[in-house]
Parts: sequence; C-alpha cells; structure tokens
Amino acid sequence: MGFDPKGVFFCPEPEIQLSSVIFNEKDISRAVTRIAHEILEKNKGADKLALVGIRTRGATLAQRLAKKINEIESTSVSLGILDITLYRDDLGTSKQSPEVKKTDISFSLEGKEIVLIDDVLYTGRTIRAAIDALIDFGRPATVQLGVLIDRGHRELPIRPDYVGKNLPTSKSNQVQVHLKEDDGVDEVILAKALSKKE
Repeated sequence: MGFDPKGVFFCPEPEIQLSSVIFNEKDISRAVTRIAHEILEKNKGADKLALVGIRTRGATLAQRLAKKINEIESTSVSLGILDITLYRDDLGTSKQSPEVKKTDISFSLEGKEIVLIDDVLYTGRTIRAAIDALIDFGRPATVQLGVLIDRGHRELPIRPDYVGKNLPTSKSNQVQVHLKEDDGVDEVILAKALSKKE
C-alpha cells in the first residue's frame, strides 16, 4: 500500500509472472554437442584442453561437455569444479553468511587451455570472480569461456568464446536454467514480470 501527496491511499498493481520455455531438452543437447565441436576446433583437439565448471549448473554442463568430447575424440579431458563464493565482489554487501562449497581442481593449470563453463552469462561479474579464483591455482596458457545462455547486460568487458544461445532480455526478466542432474528436467525458462495493465 502507498500514499500519494493528495492524501489518498493506493495499492500498487501486483506483478504477474509470464514464463515460457525457450530451450527444451533437445535444444540443450544440440547446444552441448555444437559447443563441444567448437571447443575442439578452436583448440585443435583435446591434448592441452581442460574444462572447469562454475558451481552449480556450470559444473553440470562441464561434465556433459567432457563426456561429449570423449565421444568425439575418444579421449578424456581434465575436468574441474570451481566455487567462486569467496571471490564475489558483492560478498560484503550480503547480510547472510555465504555458503562455500567445494572447489575440485586436481590437475595442474600450467600450459593448459582452460575453458570456463557457466549456465548463464549476465553482467560478467561471476566470470570475473571465476577468473580470479582460477588464477590462484596456477597460470594456464589461455582462459576461454563457454556458456549455455548469453542474456546480455554486461557490466564488465567479458565476452564468451562459445554460446549455446544468445537471448535478448530486459533486466527485469529472469532466466532459469534447469538440468536433469540438479533439477530433474532439462529446460531454460524466460520469466517476464508484467503488471495487470499489460
């Protein structure tokens, strides 16, 4: 409830969420296959390649990509999981205690072609934190970036090397990635907030 200068109380229009599936199971599978091929093409094979997934769904996508690369090249690639909680630039602004999960990078980064994997690229701040966390483990030859969805609205000069889908959004939209391993279903949902007047 609000109060205007004329002394009249009013209730703001409630928001309605309109959701649509913009990527289904087959779309995600095709995107993973295509990105796997693009990674191999750019890096001329898998000899020096390593995938590092950002928790949570970036790690799941990295595991799928590693499996697909193994199917294509008949070789295993190094696979790591990265938790960026303590590297976030908004860490001190939250009133809640951060939940730190395990980082698992059991191989040397020296001389490796590292591909960071995440589900959604938005402002770029998550990726900046991931790069900071990654460099603490060593000095790779290169760091590349692969994402399932690029929704735009960058606040930092970060651009992906591999993209499943470029998705124009407004800042009020929500992009929700669901994967079977984490959520029981493969889909990407775009949620739009609309007032009753719309």
